Amino acid sequence: MNYILFDGTVRNALLPFTFTRPVADIRVGILTIREKWEKYLGSTTTTLTEEYLSEKFPMVELEENVMINASFLPNSILSEMVSNLEVNQAIFRGEEVIAFFTEDSQEEVDFDTYEIIEYNDDCLTIEHTWDIFQKNDTAIREDFELITESRTSQRIPKSVNVISPENIFIEEGAKLEFVTLNASTGPIYIGKNAEIMEGSVIRGPFALCEEAQVKLATKVYGATTVGPHSRIGGEVNNSVLFGYSNKGHDGFLGNSVLGEWCNIGADSNNSNLKNNYEEVKLWSYETEGFAKTGLQFCGLMMGDHSKCGINTMFNTGTVVGVSTNIFGSGFPRNFVPSFSWGGASGFTTYITKKAFEVAKVVMSRRHVEFTEEDAKILEHVFEETKKYRKE
Repeated sequence: MNYILFDGTVRNALLPFTFTRPVADIRVGILTIREKWEKYLGSTTTTLTEEYLSEKFPMVELEENVMINASFLPNSILSEMVSNLEVNQAIFRGEEVIAFFTEDSQEEVDFDTYEIIEYNDDCLTIEHTWDIFQKNDTAIREDFELITESRTSQRIPKSVNVISPENIFIEEGAKLEFVTLNASTGPIYIGKNAEIMEGSVIRGPFALCEEAQVKLATKVYGATTVGPHSRIGGEVNNSVLFGYSNKGHDGFLGNSVLGEWCNIGADSNNSNLKNNYEEVKLWSYETEGFAKTGLQFCGLMMGDHSKCGINTMFNTGTVVGVSTNIFGSGFPRNFVPSFSWGGASGFTTYITKKAFEVAKVVMSRRHVEFTEEDAKILEHVFEETKKYRKE
Protein backbone atom coordinates (compact mmCIF):
# COMPACT_ATOMS: atom_id res chain seq x y z
CA MET A 1 0.00 0.00 0.00
CA ASN A 2 1.11 3.57 -0.70
CA TYR A 3 0.87 5.87 2.31
CA ILE A 4 0.73 9.67 2.03
CA LEU A 5 0.92 11.98 5.08
CA PHE A 6 -1.01 15.22 4.68
CA ASP A 7 -0.79 18.44 6.71
CA GLY A 8 -4.46 18.74 7.59
CA THR A 9 -5.94 21.84 9.19
CA VAL A 10 -3.21 22.40 11.79
CA ARG A 11 -0.41 23.69 9.59
CA ASN A 12 -0.91 27.37 10.45
CA ALA A 13 -1.20 26.56 14.16
CA LEU A 14 2.25 24.95 13.97
CA LEU A 15 4.04 27.91 12.40
CA PRO A 16 6.91 28.89 12.48
CA PHE A 17 7.98 25.23 12.35
CA THR A 18 5.80 24.39 9.34
CA PHE A 19 7.17 27.30 7.32
CA THR A 20 10.05 24.99 6.37
CA ARG A 21 8.66 21.47 6.71
CA PRO A 22 5.45 19.47 6.49
CA VAL A 23 3.64 18.60 9.72
CA ALA A 24 4.92 15.03 9.26
CA ASP A 25 8.52 16.10 9.82
CA ILE A 26 8.01 17.67 13.23
CA ARG A 27 10.01 15.87 15.91
CA VAL A 28 8.23 15.01 19.15
CA GLY A 29 9.48 12.24 21.40
CA ILE A 30 12.48 10.46 19.88
CA LEU A 31 11.24 10.28 16.28
CA THR A 32 9.57 12.60 13.82
CA ILE A 33 5.89 11.97 13.13
CA ARG A 34 6.85 10.52 9.74
CA GLU A 35 9.40 8.16 11.29
CA LYS A 36 6.79 6.94 13.78
CA TRP A 37 4.26 6.11 11.06
CA GLU A 38 6.88 4.40 8.90
CA LYS A 39 7.98 2.18 11.79
CA TYR A 40 4.43 1.18 12.67
CA LEU A 41 3.37 0.60 9.06
CA GLY A 42 6.63 -0.97 7.89
CA SER A 43 6.51 1.25 4.82
CA THR A 44 7.94 4.48 3.50
CA THR A 45 5.66 7.52 3.17
CA THR A 46 5.44 10.63 1.03
CA THR A 47 3.80 13.97 1.69
CA LEU A 48 0.92 16.16 0.63
CA THR A 49 1.86 19.66 1.77
CA GLU A 50 2.09 23.27 0.62
CA GLU A 51 3.07 23.71 -3.02
CA TYR A 52 6.28 25.61 -2.22
CA LEU A 53 7.45 22.73 -0.01
CA SER A 54 6.52 19.97 -2.46
CA GLU A 55 9.77 20.03 -4.45
CA LYS A 56 11.74 19.08 -1.34
CA PHE A 57 8.94 16.96 0.14
CA PRO A 58 7.22 15.41 -2.91
CA MET A 59 4.10 13.28 -3.03
CA VAL A 60 4.14 9.95 -4.81
CA GLU A 61 0.64 8.86 -5.81
CA LEU A 62 -0.04 5.34 -6.98
CA GLU A 63 -3.19 3.58 -8.13
CA GLU A 64 -4.27 2.92 -4.54
CA ASN A 65 -3.32 5.19 -1.65
CA VAL A 66 -4.04 5.74 2.02
CA MET A 67 -3.98 9.37 3.11
CA ILE A 68 -3.01 9.94 6.76
CA ASN A 69 -3.53 13.11 8.78
CA ALA A 70 -0.01 13.88 10.07
CA SER A 71 -1.26 15.67 13.18
CA PHE A 72 -2.25 12.26 14.59
CA LEU A 73 0.59 10.24 16.09
CA PRO A 74 0.35 6.48 15.54
CA ASN A 75 -0.04 3.70 18.05
CA SER A 76 -0.50 -0.04 17.55
CA ILE A 77 -4.31 0.10 17.39
CA LEU A 78 -4.53 3.10 15.08
CA SER A 79 -1.78 1.91 12.75
CA GLU A 80 -3.50 -1.49 12.38
CA MET A 81 -6.76 0.24 11.50
CA VAL A 82 -4.96 2.39 8.92
CA SER A 83 -3.16 -0.58 7.35
CA ASN A 84 -6.49 -2.45 7.02
CA LEU A 85 -8.32 0.37 5.22
CA GLU A 86 -10.10 -0.65 2.04
CA VAL A 87 -11.77 1.15 -0.86
CA ASN A 88 -14.28 3.82 0.23
CA GLN A 89 -13.36 3.58 3.89
CA ALA A 90 -12.25 6.41 6.18
CA ILE A 91 -11.26 6.63 9.84
CA PHE A 92 -12.63 9.55 11.83
CA ARG A 93 -12.32 10.73 15.41
CA GLY A 94 -15.31 12.95 15.98
CA GLU A 95 -15.47 15.42 13.10
CA GLU A 96 -11.81 15.05 12.15
CA VAL A 97 -10.53 12.64 9.53
CA ILE A 98 -7.53 10.52 10.55
CA ALA A 99 -7.05 8.49 7.37
CA PHE A 100 -8.89 7.47 4.23
CA PHE A 101 -8.47 5.22 1.20
CA THR A 102 -8.29 6.88 -2.20
CA GLU A 103 -7.64 5.83 -5.79
CA ASP A 104 -5.86 7.93 -8.38
CA SER A 105 -8.93 7.65 -10.61
CA GLN A 106 -11.04 9.56 -8.06
CA GLU A 107 -11.71 13.12 -9.11
CA GLU A 108 -12.75 14.14 -5.61
CA VAL A 109 -13.20 12.67 -2.15
CA ASP A 110 -16.76 12.79 -0.81
CA PHE A 111 -16.93 11.33 2.69
CA ASP A 112 -20.71 11.12 2.43
CA THR A 113 -20.12 8.15 0.11
CA TYR A 114 -17.56 6.52 2.42
CA GLU A 115 -17.96 3.92 5.14
CA ILE A 116 -16.90 5.84 8.27
CA ILE A 117 -14.94 3.90 10.88
CA GLU A 118 -14.91 5.61 14.27
CA TYR A 119 -11.70 5.71 16.28
CA ASN A 120 -12.53 6.28 19.94
CA ASP A 121 -9.31 5.30 21.72
CA ASP A 122 -6.65 7.69 22.97
CA CYS A 123 -3.81 8.89 20.77
CA LEU A 124 -1.45 11.81 20.77
CA THR A 125 -2.18 14.73 18.48
CA ILE A 126 -0.05 17.77 17.68
CA GLU A 127 -2.34 20.75 17.15
CA HIS A 128 -0.34 23.68 18.57
CA THR A 129 3.35 24.56 18.79
CA TRP A 130 3.32 24.10 22.55
CA ASP A 131 2.03 20.52 22.18
CA ILE A 132 5.52 19.62 20.98
CA PHE A 133 7.08 20.10 24.40
CA GLN A 134 3.95 19.59 26.49
CA LYS A 135 3.30 16.11 25.04
CA ASN A 136 6.96 15.19 24.74
CA ASP A 137 6.90 13.12 27.94
CA THR A 138 4.28 10.71 26.60
CA ALA A 139 5.84 10.73 23.12
CA ILE A 140 9.30 9.75 24.44
CA ARG A 141 7.82 6.87 26.45
CA GLU A 142 5.89 5.57 23.44
CA ASP A 143 8.85 5.89 21.08
CA PHE A 144 11.16 4.24 23.60
CA GLU A 145 8.94 1.15 23.68
CA LEU A 146 8.66 1.13 19.89
CA ILE A 147 12.40 1.49 19.23
CA THR A 148 13.76 -0.81 21.93
CA GLU A 149 11.28 -3.69 21.77
CA SER A 150 13.11 -7.05 21.53
CA ARG A 151 16.49 -5.28 21.35
CA THR A 152 19.43 -5.24 23.74
CA SER A 153 21.08 -2.04 24.91
CA GLN A 154 24.81 -1.49 24.84
CA ARG A 155 26.41 -1.89 28.27
CA ILE A 156 26.19 1.05 30.67
CA PRO A 157 29.80 2.05 31.53
CA LYS A 158 30.88 1.34 35.13
CA SER A 159 31.71 5.01 35.76
CA VAL A 160 28.09 6.05 35.15
CA ASN A 161 26.02 6.78 38.25
CA VAL A 162 22.70 5.21 37.35
CA ILE A 163 19.18 4.90 38.76
CA SER A 164 16.73 2.43 37.13
CA PRO A 165 19.14 1.05 34.50
CA GLU A 166 16.32 -1.09 33.07
CA ASN A 167 14.83 2.14 31.65
CA ILE A 168 18.00 3.12 29.79
CA PHE A 169 18.85 2.17 26.21
CA ILE A 170 22.22 2.96 24.63
CA GLU A 171 22.82 2.54 20.91
CA GLU A 172 26.06 1.42 19.30
CA GLY A 173 28.89 3.97 19.30
CA ALA A 174 27.46 6.18 22.07
CA LYS A 175 29.99 7.60 24.55
CA LEU A 176 29.33 8.44 28.18
CA GLU A 177 31.56 8.35 31.26
CA PHE A 178 31.25 9.84 34.76
CA VAL A 179 27.69 11.08 34.29
CA THR A 180 24.50 10.62 36.32
CA LEU A 181 21.43 9.09 34.65
CA ASN A 182 18.18 8.95 36.62
CA ALA A 183 15.65 6.93 34.65
CA SER A 184 13.26 6.42 37.57
CA THR A 185 11.22 9.38 36.31
CA GLY A 186 11.13 8.17 32.70
CA PRO A 187 13.17 6.33 30.08
CA ILE A 188 16.51 7.58 28.79
CA TYR A 189 17.46 6.89 25.17
CA ILE A 190 21.01 7.54 23.92
CA GLY A 191 21.31 7.33 20.15
CA LYS A 192 23.97 6.01 17.84
CA ASN A 193 27.34 7.81 18.16
CA ALA A 194 25.86 10.31 20.62
CA GLU A 195 27.96 11.64 23.49
CA ILE A 196 27.30 12.75 27.07
CA MET A 197 30.33 14.49 28.54
CA GLU A 198 31.57 14.15 32.09
CA GLY A 199 29.72 15.71 35.01
CA SER A 200 26.33 15.88 33.29
CA VAL A 201 23.20 15.06 35.29
CA ILE A 202 20.12 13.84 33.39
CA ARG A 203 16.61 12.94 34.53
CA GLY A 204 14.27 11.12 32.21
CA PRO A 205 12.31 11.09 30.07
CA PHE A 206 15.21 12.06 27.83
CA ALA A 207 16.17 11.36 24.22
CA LEU A 208 19.61 12.07 22.78
CA CYS A 209 19.38 11.29 19.09
CA GLU A 210 22.05 10.12 16.67
CA GLU A 211 25.35 12.08 16.70
CA ALA A 212 23.95 14.54 19.28
CA GLN A 213 26.02 15.79 22.21
CA VAL A 214 25.57 16.86 25.82
CA LYS A 215 28.38 19.22 26.86
CA LEU A 216 30.35 19.11 30.14
CA ALA A 217 28.36 19.36 33.39
CA THR A 218 25.00 19.90 31.72
CA LYS A 219 21.81 19.67 33.81
CA VAL A 220 18.79 18.19 32.03
CA TYR A 221 15.24 17.76 33.28
CA GLY A 222 12.70 15.69 31.36
CA ALA A 223 10.93 15.57 29.14
CA THR A 224 13.69 16.73 26.79
CA THR A 225 14.63 15.68 23.25
CA VAL A 226 17.95 16.59 21.63
CA GLY A 227 17.56 15.90 17.92
CA PRO A 228 20.21 14.46 15.60
CA HIS A 229 23.50 16.38 15.44
CA SER A 230 22.33 18.89 18.08
CA ARG A 231 24.25 20.05 21.16
CA ILE A 232 23.11 21.18 24.57
CA GLY A 233 24.85 22.67 27.60
CA GLY A 234 23.94 24.58 30.75
CA GLU A 235 20.43 23.88 32.04
CA VAL A 236 17.65 22.45 29.87
CA ASN A 237 14.13 21.58 30.99
CA ASN A 238 11.27 20.01 29.00
CA SER A 239 12.48 21.21 25.60
CA VAL A 240 12.74 19.81 22.06
CA LEU A 241 15.52 20.51 19.56
CA PHE A 242 14.56 19.19 16.12
CA GLY A 243 18.07 18.62 14.76
CA TYR A 244 21.36 20.34 13.88
CA SER A 245 20.73 23.02 16.53
CA ASN A 246 23.03 24.22 19.28
CA LYS A 247 22.43 25.40 22.81
CA GLY A 248 25.94 24.48 23.76
CA HIS A 249 26.79 26.82 26.65
CA ASP A 250 25.60 27.90 30.08
CA GLY A 251 22.17 29.49 30.31
CA PHE A 252 18.62 28.20 30.67
CA LEU A 253 16.26 26.77 28.05
CA GLY A 254 12.89 25.62 29.36
CA ASN A 255 9.51 24.54 27.96
CA SER A 256 10.79 25.46 24.53
CA VAL A 257 11.12 24.20 20.97
CA LEU A 258 14.00 24.94 18.59
CA GLY A 259 13.78 24.05 14.90
CA GLU A 260 16.79 23.04 12.81
CA TRP A 261 20.00 25.03 12.36
CA CYS A 262 19.34 27.27 15.37
CA ASN A 263 22.10 28.58 17.64
CA ILE A 264 21.66 29.94 21.16
CA GLY A 265 24.54 32.17 22.30
CA ALA A 266 26.45 31.61 25.54
CA ASP A 267 24.67 32.61 28.78
CA SER A 268 21.37 33.20 26.98
CA ASN A 269 18.19 32.49 28.94
CA ASN A 270 14.49 32.23 28.36
CA SER A 271 11.74 32.80 30.89
CA ASN A 272 9.16 30.04 31.05
CA LEU A 273 6.98 31.51 33.84
CA LYS A 274 5.43 34.96 34.12
CA ASN A 275 6.15 36.96 37.26
CA ASN A 276 2.43 37.08 38.03
CA TYR A 277 2.01 33.34 37.32
CA GLU A 278 -0.72 34.04 34.77
CA GLU A 279 -1.52 31.91 31.73
CA VAL A 280 1.02 32.37 28.94
CA LYS A 281 -0.11 33.70 25.57
CA LEU A 282 1.78 32.98 22.33
CA TRP A 283 1.75 34.73 18.98
CA SER A 284 -0.66 32.98 16.61
CA TYR A 285 -0.11 33.13 12.85
CA GLU A 286 -3.73 32.00 12.42
CA THR A 287 -5.29 35.00 14.18
CA GLU A 288 -2.30 37.34 13.83
CA GLY A 289 -2.60 38.06 17.52
CA PHE A 290 -1.69 36.47 20.84
CA ALA A 291 -3.53 33.28 21.71
CA LYS A 292 -4.14 31.64 25.07
CA THR A 293 -2.16 28.45 25.60
CA GLY A 294 -3.78 27.24 28.82
CA LEU A 295 -0.24 26.84 30.15
CA GLN A 296 1.52 28.41 33.11
CA PHE A 297 4.93 27.30 31.81
CA CYS A 298 5.81 28.16 28.22
CA GLY A 299 9.13 29.41 26.89
CA LEU A 300 10.65 29.98 23.45
CA MET A 301 9.44 28.82 20.03
CA MET A 302 12.24 29.37 17.49
CA GLY A 303 12.00 28.58 13.77
CA ASP A 304 14.74 27.13 11.56
CA HIS A 305 18.00 29.00 10.92
CA SER A 306 17.41 31.52 13.73
CA LYS A 307 20.17 32.56 16.09
CA CYS A 308 20.82 34.75 19.09
CA GLY A 309 24.01 36.36 20.44
CA ILE A 310 25.53 35.92 23.89
CA ASN A 311 23.51 36.96 26.95
CA THR A 312 20.24 37.19 25.02
CA MET A 313 17.13 37.27 27.24
CA PHE A 314 13.79 35.97 25.99
CA ASN A 315 10.49 36.80 27.67
CA THR A 316 7.98 34.13 28.63
CA GLY A 317 6.15 32.88 25.56
CA THR A 318 8.37 34.28 22.81
CA VAL A 319 7.87 33.25 19.18
CA VAL A 320 10.83 33.73 16.84
CA GLY A 321 10.36 33.15 13.13
CA VAL A 322 12.66 31.64 10.52
CA SER A 323 16.15 32.99 9.84
CA THR A 324 16.28 35.72 12.46
CA ASN A 325 19.39 37.11 14.10
CA ILE A 326 18.85 38.50 17.62
CA PHE A 327 21.49 40.29 19.70
CA GLY A 328 22.06 43.13 22.15
CA SER A 329 20.94 43.94 25.70
CA GLY A 330 17.38 43.92 26.98
CA PHE A 331 14.43 41.72 26.12
CA PRO A 332 13.37 41.61 22.45
CA ARG A 333 9.62 41.66 21.93
CA ASN A 334 7.83 38.35 22.30
CA PHE A 335 7.09 38.02 18.59
CA VAL A 336 10.07 38.37 16.26
CA PRO A 337 9.11 38.01 12.58
CA SER A 338 11.11 35.87 10.17
CA PHE A 339 14.17 37.47 8.58
CA SER A 340 14.57 40.06 11.34
CA TRP A 341 17.97 41.42 12.38
CA GLY A 342 18.41 43.23 15.72
CA GLY A 343 17.10 43.15 19.27
CA ALA A 344 15.32 45.12 21.98
CA SER A 345 16.37 48.42 20.41
CA GLY A 346 14.69 47.54 17.13
CA PHE A 347 14.89 45.32 14.04
CA THR A 348 15.79 45.69 10.40
CA THR A 349 15.24 43.20 7.58
CA TYR A 350 17.74 40.38 7.31
CA ILE A 351 18.04 40.16 3.52
CA THR A 352 18.03 36.72 1.97
CA LYS A 353 21.43 37.07 0.29
CA LYS A 354 23.17 37.47 3.66
CA ALA A 355 20.98 34.86 5.33
CA PHE A 356 21.80 32.32 2.61
CA GLU A 357 25.53 32.99 2.90
CA VAL A 358 25.36 32.19 6.61
CA ALA A 359 23.18 29.11 6.05
CA LYS A 360 25.67 27.70 3.54
CA VAL A 361 28.57 28.08 5.97
CA VAL A 362 26.64 26.71 8.95
CA MET A 363 25.36 23.67 7.06
CA SER A 364 28.67 22.90 5.38
CA ARG A 365 30.28 22.59 8.82
CA ARG A 366 27.99 19.60 9.36
CA HIS A 367 28.61 18.30 5.83
CA VAL A 368 25.08 19.19 4.68
CA GLU A 369 24.48 21.06 1.44
CA PHE A 370 22.35 24.19 1.30
CA THR A 371 20.41 23.38 -1.86
CA GLU A 372 18.45 25.37 -4.41
CA GLU A 373 15.33 23.76 -2.91
CA ASP A 374 16.27 25.16 0.51
CA ALA A 375 16.82 28.60 -0.98
CA LYS A 376 13.45 28.58 -2.75
CA ILE A 377 11.66 27.61 0.46
CA LEU A 378 13.32 30.39 2.43
CA GLU A 379 12.64 32.91 -0.36
CA HIS A 380 8.95 31.97 -0.12
CA VAL A 381 8.99 32.38 3.68
CA PHE A 382 10.67 35.78 3.26
CA GLU A 383 7.88 36.97 0.97
CA GLU A 384 5.10 35.35 3.01
CA THR A 385 6.24 37.05 6.23
CA LYS A 386 6.90 40.53 4.82
CA LYS A 387 3.72 41.88 6.37
CA TYR A 388 5.05 41.21 9.87
CA ARG A 389 8.27 43.16 9.40
CA LYS A 390 8.68 46.91 9.40
CA GLU A 391 10.40 47.26 6.05
